[in-house]
Amino acid sequence: MLKRYKWMMDEKLNVSRQCALAAQKATRTLGCIKSSVGSRAREGILALDSTLLRPHLESCVHLWSPQHRKDMDGLERVHRRATKMIQGLEDLSCKDRLRKLGLFSLEKRRLQGDLRAAASA
Repeated sequence: MLKRYKWMMDEKLNVSRQCALAAQKATRTLGCIKSSVGSRAREGILALDSTLLRPHLESCVHLWSPQHRKDMDGLERVHRRATKMIQGLEDLSCKDRLRKLGLFSLEKRRLQGDLRAAASA
């Protein structure tokens, strides 16, 4: 079971530390996946990505704003490395890998969440 993150912000209500901790935890999780999984088959990696890795990355998705580009890049970097692990997709660009896997970038997922929240308000 995943532990909830404590909200960490500085006196200016900056949540960069929260995003950095989430990226760090996701990176450690990705390292565990790499070292313990022998097969790089699409189905296995996607299942591990969606259950173990993405929850850490998406915990900060709704904290982003345009002035926090470095936070977005740190989380997206982990997501790119995870999709690059899949056999047969290593040489493709990030956009092509996401398209082939039927996934969206974390930034697009944030926009979708914002649209859903606005529609339900």
